[in-house]
Amino acid sequence: MSNEYFERKRSHRKWVGGLILLLSLMLVLSGCGAGKDGQDGSDGKEGKITLKMMHLWPEGSSAQQSKLVSQIIAQYQKDHPNVVIQQEVLENEQYKNKLKVLSASNELPDIGITWAAGFMEPYVKGGLFTPMDDLLNGSRLKNKFVPGTTEAYALNGKTYALPIELNISPIYYNKAIFQKYNLKVPATYDELKQIVKTLTDHGVAPIALGNKDRWTGSLWYMYLADRIAGNDTLKKAIDGSGSFDDPGLIQAASEIQTLVDMNAFNKGFNGLSNDEGKSEFMNAKAAMYLMGTWELPNFTTNPAIPQAFKDQIGFFKFPMVAGGKGNVNGWVGGPGVGLFVSENSKLKEEAKAFVEYFVVKWGEQSVTQAGVIPATKVDTSKGNLPKLYVDLLNGLNQASSITLFADVQMKPSAAQVHLNMIQALFGKAVTPQQFADQHKAAIEKGN
Repeated sequence: MSNEYFERKRSHRKWVGGLILLLSLMLVLSGCGAGKDGQDGSDGKEGKITLKMMHLWPEGSSAQQSKLVSQIIAQYQKDHPNVVIQQEVLENEQYKNKLKVLSASNELPDIGITWAAGFMEPYVKGGLFTPMDDLLNGSRLKNKFVPGTTEAYALNGKTYALPIELNISPIYYNKAIFQKYNLKVPATYDELKQIVKTLTDHGVAPIALGNKDRWTGSLWYMYLADRIAGNDTLKKAIDGSGSFDDPGLIQAASEIQTLVDMNAFNKGFNGLSNDEGKSEFMNAKAAMYLMGTWELPNFTTNPAIPQAFKDQIGFFKFPMVAGGKGNVNGWVGGPGVGLFVSENSKLKEEAKAFVEYFVVKWGEQSVTQAGVIPATKVDTSKGNLPKLYVDLLNGLNQASSITLFADVQMKPSAAQVHLNMIQALFGKAVTPQQFADQHKAAIEKGN
């Protein structure tokens, strides 16, 4: 997944507005899903039906995911001899472009891949995705998803896709550096700040950060806001039903600048990309690194990374702030891609049945076979997983909430204000109150 997750979201915003307009001009939603060989989806051979699935895991660039998808399809076809699943596989940008084109002519595949929130909204408003709540509440999937994942795919009280991937953001740390300076994993934010002080006193960069990309710094603000003001207050501020004027949210912004004053981050962090900031951690020059679980292979299975380094890496949850309203089991993160079923498919129920099957099988096999954390809960007693995966998955199973990345939740222009203000906050170019005021004004504009 890596930073692609964020870059995809930002590129999506460039055309979301145009797509909404295009869909609103469509007077008639007609035609059947793409990939049908007959009027009813039958291929005319022994009563078989054909479902078309379009996804973005090519064999070359996404070998493990591609292999897993093909395995799931092969088993489903074996278990359901009357069903043929046709795959159409495209690279990420090609996939997005084709999905846009197919939506304009009501020729979406029976089953496809979508992202949450802003990406999905124009398709839902255009009546192109079918609700999936019957599957979500059905016997096979009820209570199977990690809390906070399916909500990102809901609009106006209905769920229009089922997520199959999930990213959360732990604080990774170098055990060798901690041991050298007799440091323990912090249980509180005050203890984290004490660790920062000890490391700076010894000339070690406490935290690796490349904030030129801005969303990286947003992770720190989001966690402080969650721990101080509480998850509900943060979400309401982002969606406009609350306000960034909340004292807890202003305090979170103030704490960011306290960390900056303490030299908590590597030198020049505001001018470094995420990859440049990450290199400080990967080269054991910084002790901690807050980042998404897409980095897990680098600390577990990536053959290019020395095993001696991988053995040194652990993680901890963002600690609680004294007097704060948050929950230590609350995570900042969000689902990756999800599966949709076309509203205009002639084989809607058959497509839904396959999606249900796919979600279950993907959840059982994605960690071990593709190194991908699914949106469904994982039984860590099964399979031979690296300890870091097991510990994180167990933590996920206890999640009280998952707060979607702020810039993904916000409307496009407000998201840009948020990202700009994050960099300004870390650079001390704005006060915490100005940070709040700019957010409030941007969100009130509503675009």
